[in-house]
Amino acid sequence: MAWLRRVALIAIVVVSACDATPSPSSKPPPGSSLGLAWRTLAAAPSERTEVAATAAGKKIYVMGGYRADGGTVATVEVFDTVVGGWSRGPDLPVPVNHAMAATLGDTVYVFGGYDGGGRAFTGAFRLAGDAWQSVAQMPEPRTAATAAVVGGSVYIAGGIGAGGALTNTMLIFDGGSGRWSTVAGPPTPREHLGGAGFGGRVYTVGGRTSAGNLAALEVFDPATGRWSTLPPMPTPRGGMAAAATCFGLIVAVGGEAAATFPQVEAFDVRTGAWQALPPLPTPRHGLGVVTVQAMLYALSGGPKPGLHIAATAEAIDLSALGPCPST
Repeated sequence: MAWLRRVALIAIVVVSACDATPSPSSKPPPGSSLGLAWRTLAAAPSERTEVAATAAGKKIYVMGGYRADGGTVATVEVFDTVVGGWSRGPDLPVPVNHAMAATLGDTVYVFGGYDGGGRAFTGAFRLAGDAWQSVAQMPEPRTAATAAVVGGSVYIAGGIGAGGALTNTMLIFDGGSGRWSTVAGPPTPREHLGGAGFGGRVYTVGGRTSAGNLAALEVFDPATGRWSTLPPMPTPRGGMAAAATCFGLIVAVGGEAAATFPQVEAFDVRTGAWQALPPLPTPRHGLGVVTVQAMLYALSGGPKPGLHIAATAEAIDLSALGPCPST
C-alpha cells in the first residue's frame, strides 16, 4: 500500500537522523519562573496524525490525516477555544493527509497533501458556511509543506512536489484574485517543516531531507522577493509544526527522529534570538500547531515515530512573554 511505502521511508529517515531526544533534565522547565505551563484540554473526538490545522476567530479546525489502520480521512473537527469543547465540521471533499491549511480573513482553506490513493494532490478548498468549495488548483502537487499567511495571500513553502522530489519553488495563492503564482522556495529545500507569517514576512523552520533533520530558519520578504537566513533552531527537527504569536514569537513544536521530540523553541523576531519554552507534555509529530492571540495550541499527532495516532490537545498561554496588539 502507498501509505506503507511512505511510512517505511519515514522509518529510514528516522534511523539515519541520529537526533535522539535529549535526556530529561532535573532543572525546572524553561519559563516556569514566568508561570508558563501547559494544560491539557478536552481530547479530540478522533485520534489522528499528519493533520492540517488552522484557527479562524476563536475556533480551531483540525482536518484530514491518518487513522490507526493507515487509512486517510476527510474528517474535520472543530475546537471552540471559548467553551473548551469539540464539534464535528463538514468533511473535506476528499480524504487527505500531510495537507496544509491556512485562514484568510475568516475563511478556512486546505491545500494539497496526499490523497487516499497516496498521490500528491493539487486540490484546494475553502469552507463556506457548512460546505467546502473548490478554488483554483495548485500549479503543481505539494505535500508535507507549510502554509503561512502574509497580507491577503497564502504562501506554501517547502515540501514534496511532483515525482516525490523536494521542491525549490514556493506557491502563492492570492485570496483576492483566487490565482496562483510561484517564486523561489526556501534556500534549504526540505519537507515536514514548520512555518508562519508575521510582520509581513514568511518564516520557515526545521524540516528534514533524506539525510536527516534540519535546524534551518529562513525568512522571505514579499516586498523584495528575497530570502534571508536567520539563526538556526537549537534542536534540529522534522515532522514538527510551528505558529506565530501575536507579538512575534515563531514557535516550533514537537517533531520526530529516533523518538518524538518534546522541545518547544521560540524565535523572537524582535531580538533575533531563540529561547526554550516549557516542553510539550505529550511529545508528538504530525501534529497541528496554531495560535489564538497569545495562546498556543498543540493538537493530535503521533506520540511515537511512524504511524501512531492521538487525540491529545494541549495549550500554553504565552502572554507573559509579550503583549498582543489591541484589537
